[in-house]
Amino acid sequence: MSKSRPIRHMAVIAALAAAAFSSAALAIAQDATPSQAPVSPAIQAEAPYLSENDAAMTKMMNDMAVKPTGDVDRDFVEMMIPHHQGAIEMAQAYLRYGSNEQLKRIAQEIIVDQQQEIAAMRLALGDPLPASTAAPTQVDTTSVSNSSNQNPSSSSSAMSGMSMMKMKMGN
Repeated sequence: MSKSRPIRHMAVIAALAAAAFSSAALAIAQDATPSQAPVSPAIQAEAPYLSENDAAMTKMMNDMAVKPTGDVDRDFVEMMIPHHQGAIEMAQAYLRYGSNEQLKRIAQEIIVDQQQEIAAMRLALGDPLPASTAAPTQVDTTSVSNSSNQNPSSSSSAMSGMSMMKMKMGN
C-alpha cells in the first residue's frame, strides 16, 4: 500500500499540472481570439470614453490606498476625497461623450454634489478649502464628435451648487 500512495500522489500532481497548463493555454488562446475579431463601429466610437473612465477609476483606486495615520476621521476623509474626485472625473467623461440629456443633467449634479461633499469633509476636519471655482459641469466637446450637445451654463450650475452647499451645511 505504501508504494501505491506515492504513485497516486504523483498521478494527482501530474493531472493537476496538466490541467493548469491546459487552462493557461486556453486562456492565452481566448485572449488571442478577441483581438483578431473585428470590433464594431459602436465599440470603436466608445473607446475614448472607456479609456477616460478607466483612467479615472484607476487613479481613484490608487489614490484611495492611503496609509493609516491612527486618526480614523482623517483616514476616512483621505480615502473618500479620491472616491468623490473619481466620481467627478467619470461624470465629466460622460458629459464629453454621452448623449442622453437626462443622464447629462445627472452627471452635472454628481459633479456639484461630490464637490460639495469634498468641501464639507475638509471643513469637518478644520482643513482650509481650496480657492472657489465654478463647478466643472461644462466640458470642452470641440474635439468630440457629439459636440452639438449643449449643457446649461456653468455659472448657473455653480450658483446652484453654492446654494446647495449652504443648505447642506446649514447656512
